[in-house]
Amino acid sequence: MAESLHLDRTDLRLLALLQQQGRATNADIAAQVNLSPSACLRRTQRLEAAGVIDGYAALVQPKSVGMGLQAFVRVQLEKHGHPDIDQFADKVQGWDEVVACHALTGDMDYLLHVMVEDLEHFSQFLLDRLLNASGVADVNSSFVLRTVKAFRGVPLPR
Repeated sequence: MAESLHLDRTDLRLLALLQQQGRATNADIAAQVNLSPSACLRRTQRLEAAGVIDGYAALVQPKSVGMGLQAFVRVQLEKHGHPDIDQFADKVQGWDEVVACHALTGDMDYLLHVMVEDLEHFSQFLLDRLLNASGVADVNSSFVLRTVKAFRGVPLPR
């Protein structure tokens, strides 16, 4: 539904501001996009109703809640039939350590972004969950040393 909605320059500016200043008041956002507060609210509600705005959330620093280790894990499945893919996707949904899972092209099938407390927690996740998931043929892990850039929004056309 969001794909068919025409977004003008004001909509894009509104989206950019909401991504950067999600807690700003409607009046503050309206002033920055040169709209009245009521017109800004109507546009925001239209974007929400159309599914362009998917929701709102607080961005939590992982280390502040004990998640001191992040890894990117590439996963290759043994088989690629729908039941195997569906089974793996269902298991991933139940793993709290996995904060993102992307299906890939190339030699690996999935890329998991994993957040855990420490190396011991990662080892438990890898051995007890991921490698025990039926259908997993191979995994390859890379640990995050430091984050250079982490924009959590969507790059918008200018």
